Amino acid sequence: MSNVGAVPGIIQIPSRHPVGETLDRLERLLQERGLIVFARIDFSGDAARAGLAMRNEQLLSFGNPRGGTPLMQASPTAAIDLPLKALVWEDDGGQTWLAYNAPEYVIQRHGLAPALAANLAASIPILAAAAK
Repeated sequence: MSNVGAVPGIIQIPSRHPVGETLDRLERLLQERGLIVFARIDFSGDAARAGLAMRNEQLLSFGNPRGGTPLMQASPTAAIDLPLKALVWEDDGGQTWLAYNAPEYVIQRHGLAPALAANLAASIPILAAAAK
């Protein structure tokens, strides 16, 4: 793992694939494991439609009610960080990055029991596999 931009609570890992391919891989891996993909947002595409230029950047929102509901039952504010999200972008040098909230950050932010971090951490190997 890397924390390139050193943004507290956000894990950033390099991807070997372009933005779109990274998210295609992630979407397929999530669906293969029974997770729900709620939305895919193409920020750079939206910017282009508004006449603005930005490097390729997209977000995937995903989750599983069995994993997320216990967090929201324990603290309704946890829903602000759920469903889970993966942000993928290309930096100035052409490197693609994948970022997500660190489970410990979400747990601490909402005052949740540490054991609930496992509900969030289950997706980390899937995120890593999409970037490889």
